[in-house]
Amino acid sequence: MTRRDSLLAVLVTLIWGGNFVAIHVGLQDVPPWLFLAIRFLFVAFPLVLFIPRPKASWQAVVAVGTFMSLGQFGLLYLALSIGMPPGLAALVLQAQVIFTMLIAAGVLGERSTSRQLVGAAMGTVGLVIVAVGFGAGASLVPLLVTVAAAFSWAIGNVVARAAKVSSGLSLVVWSALVVPLPCLAVSWVVDGPEAMGAALAGFGWAALWSTLYTVVGASLIGYTIFNGLMARHPAGSVVPYILLVPPVGLLTAWLALGEVPNLLEWIGGAVMMAGVAVATLTGRRRVAAPPEPVPARRGSAQQGGVGHPGQQRPQ
Repeated sequence: MTRRDSLLAVLVTLIWGGNFVAIHVGLQDVPPWLFLAIRFLFVAFPLVLFIPRPKASWQAVVAVGTFMSLGQFGLLYLALSIGMPPGLAALVLQAQVIFTMLIAAGVLGERSTSRQLVGAAMGTVGLVIVAVGFGAGASLVPLLVTVAAAFSWAIGNVVARAAKVSSGLSLVVWSALVVPLPCLAVSWVVDGPEAMGAALAGFGWAALWSTLYTVVGASLIGYTIFNGLMARHPAGSVVPYILLVPPVGLLTAWLALGEVPNLLEWIGGAVMMAGVAVATLTGRRRVAAPPEPVPARRGSAQQGGVGHPGQQRPQ
């Protein structure tokens, strides 16, 4: 990856790291499925009226919307609403890194380098350390729902990679059309029309701020950049950067919600960042010194017609 693309990947991790607290704030007043429908309604409209459809099959666009948007965030919003702490969610969701590499290897035939495998292993160890340090803050059900969200995200990553859409923004906007109607239907069944109406009537500043952050920051900016990177680079080069999201998420939850990381969580975050560096940063290659010119014999310039003494004709 170029330095510019590496910096863009880091920007995405910063945006997504704060996304968990933003979602948590909005879910205090709005049911999860209704809140997700509102988010992706504004991701799609009005931009879908002005942005051309991505140069990919309808099947690919629908699959990205189903797995990367509806599946991932539907399960994540559900997990957060039933007790998953935002900091821990930022950690567990990054299981998608390993899932993506495995699925890309099986479906796309991509093979990770030994450096990437070592980095992914280090990142996984870091995730485990953070999980141990975080403790039993969440019950088993929210944890499993978050792991399922990570698996859905990984499938969406591989579909986006296979589609190779040059415009990440068009894929984000058009795939968002898949989300609102199913979410509204689920909310109608689970929450009921009265609860939905009350939530919309009491839609306050906190919910509005959360919606703006998730729509503009996490979806339109974050996924536009991320899908563009996935289209230009192998999954094994892009996805490890997302291991930076848990430390950012833990720090944001600490500052905003008082979820204070302990020593093990800080150590785990450091190990994860080291894993990202190993998996994504290439070492400098040594440049071999140019061979010393071979002295030409006296008179060879005139006899061989090769120019000045000491120069060799390029082969």
